[in-house]
Amino acid sequence: MFENLNERLERSFQLLKGQGKITEINVAETLKDVRRALLDADVNFTIAKSFTNTVKEKALGQNVLTALKPNQLMVKIVHDELAELMGSTQVDINIEGKPSVILIAGLQGSGKTTFSGKLALLLKTKRAKNPLLVACDVYRPAAIDQLKVLGEQIGVPVFADIESKNPVKIAKDAIKQAKANGNDLVIVDTAGRLAIDEEMMKEIEAVKKAIEPSEILFVVDSMTGQDAVNTAKEFNDRLDFDGVVLTKLDGDTRGGAALSIRSIVNKPIKFVGTGEKMEALDVFHPSRMADRILGMGDIVSLVERAQDQFDADEARKLQKKIAKNQFNFNDFLSQISQIKKMGNLKDLASMIPGVGKALKNVDIDDDAFKGVEAIIFSMTPAERETPTLINGSRRKRIADGSGSTIQDVNRLIKQFDETRKLMKMMTKGGNMSQMMGNMGGRR
Repeated sequence: MFENLNERLERSFQLLKGQGKITEINVAETLKDVRRALLDADVNFTIAKSFTNTVKEKALGQNVLTALKPNQLMVKIVHDELAELMGSTQVDINIEGKPSVILIAGLQGSGKTTFSGKLALLLKTKRAKNPLLVACDVYRPAAIDQLKVLGEQIGVPVFADIESKNPVKIAKDAIKQAKANGNDLVIVDTAGRLAIDEEMMKEIEAVKKAIEPSEILFVVDSMTGQDAVNTAKEFNDRLDFDGVVLTKLDGDTRGGAALSIRSIVNKPIKFVGTGEKMEALDVFHPSRMADRILGMGDIVSLVERAQDQFDADEARKLQKKIAKNQFNFNDFLSQISQIKKMGNLKDLASMIPGVGKALKNVDIDDDAFKGVEAIIFSMTPAERETPTLINGSRRKRIADGSGSTIQDVNRLIKQFDETRKLMKMMTKGGNMSQMMGNMGGRR
């Protein structure tokens, strides 16, 4: 996410580092390079120019020229302005009403249906909502089936009417059913449409008028760059939507949409999709995104993801097992499962300051744990429960059963033993208790 922009900005700030004397010319050169970096990231030219002009004014007003570490002060100013550009503060979704109704709009292929499922899961698990998904895409043949599959996957009912080709009727009927069945949230997934298609735009305006949604979200594929921003403006002129959703931010995106869209439509970015998994949806925080763009990581979001997956009671039980040296391969498997649910592994690593840069050219596959899991699943229940049972002959059997080598098995057992020792040391020092408490503190 934003790797190229991060690298270019970092290079720009290097212009101020190690200079014998910092001058207004140095600052101007740095900001010229920052502007180029933003333009290369597909940020709107007017916005990029205005951004660097504002940063220059603030930089010279905050005595960058006389600061002991001018490049660090410049990074701070750029960070604050990036956050401001993306909306400054996080804006919550409006889910008031009985039921509250959320209308999803966007171009074809922007990821609306998948987002609808992700949003239903997020609001179900984090806000204790009882959602109903509504299939109002009557044009794409597989749209209804896709939403039904997602609904089944996350345990959320789906309202669909395969006989009707009228999305207004479908949406109104769905709201009636939601009221009858006690669903307090209705998410209406609509067909993808082009802003230039007058008939389709009139259709979604009619849906909006008929159901009076409490929230309208416009879904944008981040990888379409500046075109996404232009499309957002056209949709906003017709729908006056409440917020923007950026999907596919985990892809090879240049980030221009995230940086430009708030200024163009004057509507907040509310969510970002960060992967294919149903849990891979984050609430958008401008300041945290600015941290990530500048390579500072995002520890707060990482901890929040951990809090969502790690149960406080389970953490305490695990701590007791570690203290008694009873941590085993079943516990290890459980920890792997929870980490995998937190999202894309490279994305998680990039949230740790400094790690994202170190892993820039390293490909971390989401199946990175597959080999480890295969080895553990090849162990008998007794071996998983009591790792000390695993002698030479057992290691050979485990290697054969998992399609790996004895060296692979030996390496895993060695790493497991080292991890167990480290965890026990942390427990003795009290750090493990604090860490587990923080992870499970929300439950």
